[in-house]
This record gives sequence, C-alpha cells and structure tokens, in this order.
Amino acid sequence: MSNTNRYGQPVGFALPDWQPVTFPDNCLINGQHCNVEPLEISHSEALFDAFSQAKDDRDWTWLGAEMPVNLQEMMDWVQHKIEDSQLVAWAVADAKNGQAVGVVCFSNIDPVNGALEIGHVTWSPLMQRTAMGTEAIYLLLKNAFSLGYRRVVWRCDSLNLASRNAAERVGFTFEGRFRQAMTRKQRNRDTDWLSIIDGEWPKIEDSLAKWLSPGNFNDDGVQKCRLEMFFDDSNTEVKR
Repeated sequence: MSNTNRYGQPVGFALPDWQPVTFPDNCLINGQHCNVEPLEISHSEALFDAFSQAKDDRDWTWLGAEMPVNLQEMMDWVQHKIEDSQLVAWAVADAKNGQAVGVVCFSNIDPVNGALEIGHVTWSPLMQRTAMGTEAIYLLLKNAFSLGYRRVVWRCDSLNLASRNAAERVGFTFEGRFRQAMTRKQRNRDTDWLSIIDGEWPKIEDSLAKWLSPGNFNDDGVQKCRLEMFFDDSNTEVKR
C-alpha cells in the first residue's frame, strides 16, 4: 500500500502515531509444552546433556559456532550469548521437567523502526518431534508483537532447508536471497530472508494458538491435526 505526496510521487503509507518501541526485556514466558527462560550459566549442564544426545554435529553445520564437546565449551558458548548486549537470549525448557533443551535469541533489535530478528535458534535432539520448537517461536512472536514491533525477521543459510521450512511452517514469508552475504566456517553463505509483519500476525497467531491448544494433543503429546490444517481457511471443520 502506498500514498502519493504533493509532487505526485508514490510514498509509503502514513504512520502518524508511530513511536519507537521498547527494547525487549529478558523475561520468563510460560507455555504449555515449554517455557522460555532468560538464559543463564546454570542452564549449561542441562544444555550440554541435551545436545550430547546427538550422534554427531550435523545440526551445527550452518551455525556460527561449533558444537561444544565438553561442559566448559558449553559454558563459554552460553556466556558469550549472555554477555552480548545486542542479544536477548533465552533457554527453552521442557515444561514437563524444567530441563533446558534449546537456545533462541532476539537479535538485530531495532526499536526505532520496530523490527527484530528471531535468531541463534539452536534446538537439541530432545526437541525433535515435539511441539516445543513451534511453541517457543510462537511465544517469542507473541512477545515481540505485543511490544509493538512491526516486523519479525528469520534469516538462514540458503542451503539450510530445514530452517527455512521451519520458518515457513509457522507463517514466515520468504522475501529473498542475499548472495554471498557472509563467510562462515571458511565457506560462502548466501542468506535467505523471511518475515512476519504486524498486519499478518493476528491470523498467524490464531492458527498457531489453535494448533497448540491442549485439545489438539493426546496424552503422549502427539498432535491430532497437523499445523498446515489450521492455516488452511477452507478446512473449517478441522480448525474447529
């Protein structure tokens, strides 16, 4: 949508009441399947145990860091995120037992323009085939838009199809690819950009909330209906 200025030039739609938003607090956010907790050094041991469930380090191929191979390396990795003033870092804890099983951050936070990124997404094998990953992203999206942010970004290596698919699954829209955007681990990286903007959020929030509702999971935590069905407007029977 655009308007026209006094010279007949197309300009962006007006935001007469826009004011910069606040920098997000690092606060506890409770969910049904997981809790998103301020990341602390005390999470390190549980995180090391969780990531040690992997048979190898393939889940770290596209990440900036190497997989920690001992507790001290995990503590160093966690400490680096905590000390980075440009990040708001969380541990994702399993709601059943309170154990940390993943890490996620807000990054590239721009309160003046109302934009931020969900990044540093690092899930352990204990989050696979569970609702925790989806709910953690839902909780952070809800937090960002409730603070008045207009845009939430997801970036990933263009070859990391699992990351891009995960973002699109929860409602992010692919915007484009920056070629040769960076180097990582002595390799080239093209970066894919995806986003959700505030006008899209109410519908996405409704779909995610319905999928995450207790009635959509059995006693073993297995979903009854797939998330795509809740995004499908034509499938009203399933959405109910």
